[in-house]
Amino acid sequence: MPLKVLSALDAARTQYYHFKAIVIAGMGLFTDAYDLFCITPIVQILRGLYYPNKEEIPTQVTSALVVVALVGTVIGQLVFGILGDYKGRRRVYGLSLMIMVLSSLACGFSICRTRLCVLLSLGFFRFLLGLGIGGDYPPSATIMSEFANKRTRGAFIAAVFSMQGFGILASSAMTMVICSIFQKGSHASKDYTPDAADISWRLILMMGGVPAALTYYWRMLMPETARHPLS
Repeated sequence: MPLKVLSALDAARTQYYHFKAIVIAGMGLFTDAYDLFCITPIVQILRGLYYPNKEEIPTQVTSALVVVALVGTVIGQLVFGILGDYKGRRRVYGLSLMIMVLSSLACGFSICRTRLCVLLSLGFFRFLLGLGIGGDYPPSATIMSEFANKRTRGAFIAAVFSMQGFGILASSAMTMVICSIFQKGSHASKDYTPDAADISWRLILMMGGVPAALTYYWRMLMPETARHPLS
């Protein structure tokens, strides 16, 4: 690409599409944070449902449910980061988001109701979810940096990644709202977790796919970044 084109991109005036790119990329990181951090309160619901005679869920189980998504995230970043360089940011962006949407729904539909089956299927689907989350990180930062001009690049990237904090807040708020609704509807006590709570943790996980699904259409309308060699 001629240097004068790159210079023109660096000196471009801040326009509407810059802020649109912030929202589109930021909603991906919003969803990433929601999906990663909602598992902590969900573990407590699982403890009441599948470990009724124990005070705490085994540490190995808790660690496995948390770590399996992070392992998928690391692999997803490596794989989708490389694919983004070879196949284009736009293609990878849509694929990673679709994996996140389908995996969030699959987590909610974790197979059967027995302890072992639920935990294994939930762990498997959260690994797939981690792949999608990891695939979302490299394109989000790269696309925003390649769309932004030189003067506002740092601020725009910071704005995109600040959506992670809102995603963490949303996961906590959604958990409190859904659990409060089920608690009032089932008249549950602090010492007893009703069977209806098995639906609550599934809903919390599935809600993580909503913002990702809403963003998918707009991501597919985004053009390939001008700095990418395939554009």
